[in-house]
Amino acid sequence: MASKFLQFYGYDLLLGSIAAFYVLMVPYTKVEESFNIQAMHDILYHRHHLDNYDHLEFPGVVPRTFIGALLVSILASPMVLAMQLLHLPKIYSLIIVRLALGCIILYTLRFLRTQVRNKFGQQVEAFFVILTAIQFHLLFYCTRALPNILAMGVVNLAYGHWLKGRFYTALNYLVFATITFRCDIVLLLCTLGLELLLTKSISFWKALKCCIMISLLCIGLTILVDSIMWKRFLWPEFEVFWFNSVLNRSSEWGTHSIHWYFTSALPRSLLAAYPLFMLGVLLDRRLLTLVLPVLSFVVLYSKLPHKELRFIISSVPIFNLSAAVAASRIYNNRKKSFWKFLNLIMLGLLLISLGGTIITFMASYENYPSGYALKELHQIGHLAHNTNELWVHIDPFSAMNGISLFCEDKFPWRYSKEEGIKLEEFGQRNFTYLINEHSAVDGYKCLFKVNGFSRVRIQPGFPPIFLDKESRVYIHGNIRNEELMFKHWPGCS
Repeated sequence: MASKFLQFYGYDLLLGSIAAFYVLMVPYTKVEESFNIQAMHDILYHRHHLDNYDHLEFPGVVPRTFIGALLVSILASPMVLAMQLLHLPKIYSLIIVRLALGCIILYTLRFLRTQVRNKFGQQVEAFFVILTAIQFHLLFYCTRALPNILAMGVVNLAYGHWLKGRFYTALNYLVFATITFRCDIVLLLCTLGLELLLTKSISFWKALKCCIMISLLCIGLTILVDSIMWKRFLWPEFEVFWFNSVLNRSSEWGTHSIHWYFTSALPRSLLAAYPLFMLGVLLDRRLLTLVLPVLSFVVLYSKLPHKELRFIISSVPIFNLSAAVAASRIYNNRKKSFWKFLNLIMLGLLLISLGGTIITFMASYENYPSGYALKELHQIGHLAHNTNELWVHIDPFSAMNGISLFCEDKFPWRYSKEEGIKLEEFGQRNFTYLINEHSAVDGYKCLFKVNGFSRVRIQPGFPPIFLDKESRVYIHGNIRNEELMFKHWPGCS
């Protein structure tokens, strides 16, 4: 019975265990995830009291849809309710919602993997899992509430139906992902749709009819849900498209060279699969029609000056498939002289990938300093003889680097994210604690600091690779609070 269970779900347990390990070790979130994370918190804790929702006070640069947050919250709600009944800290609820999201994304990856097995065989499926497991970014990000990850779940379903030969269904999923979660998926929709037309796999008029129908349904759904949640008539992804593509304002968040995805993002995310996926296209002609639309998607996306790895993370599963086919072919021919050499190179690449993933994880562990700062403050910041509220001011830097509503604790803790306060004005305010990026603030004493990841440094000796850290977040206490001043603190020296 146990062997049969492992046969059916062994790969899921492997990938799920790695993703869960990342969640438990690094539960905190960053600014890119903030909308969906805060939305999940508000859905689970404020429910129908929309006036208390965080997005109405801090709407962000562009609006996002609530559909993904609602789906994850519904799945996580029984466990979160149990957490509330047990009066556990809200950080446990954050872990639950992230695990729920991971289950959704890994389920879609399972669907894709099943189609890989049916089309290419069990051995290719095994290498597909191995390559995914030793890569860092896919499993680390699959539990992070980014719009790109929500879109990737839908894109995985599209890939699965594409492999299955259900081309119109695949296009419908891409339309849904485009209209609801990430408007940039339209590039993948266009490249895949064009290939299917050129290969006469679909009829233009039938495809147009299906896409128009599903588009109208998706637009209606997102406008209905999000207009209620945002309290104004709204199609979020249209506003995102207008901001990023028409106004071209995404470049305000930084730019990279046109080749960055191919010289930095893809090598880091694919690791050993990067050279293998290119070899796979040469070894199996079936892969060209699968890889070409996805590769074209990345090429087209390279035109946008602002680039981030998460923007193209939906391409990783198809590249992994191509790499898995190459790895399987090399393994099967490993007893032949030339292939034996390739097999040794492949094993070396897999080991290097594993080492790279470990180093990247260690860096990521240190990349959420304000989350660790607030956790430590909760542990040591109670004042025994104080019955008043303990007000903590969180500056924008700290709010973007590890602190979310799920990190907040119950009475006597209270929190402020008020923006626009000048540094010299804090002395006139009555905050008990400050969490910010400044080492000194007038009227406050630095109580302790938290270091964060700075850079990877190669050095002679052992270990050859060292992670440099530097002071990122400082916790200050109000000098007018006598009990706070008499407490023993770690200090900032």
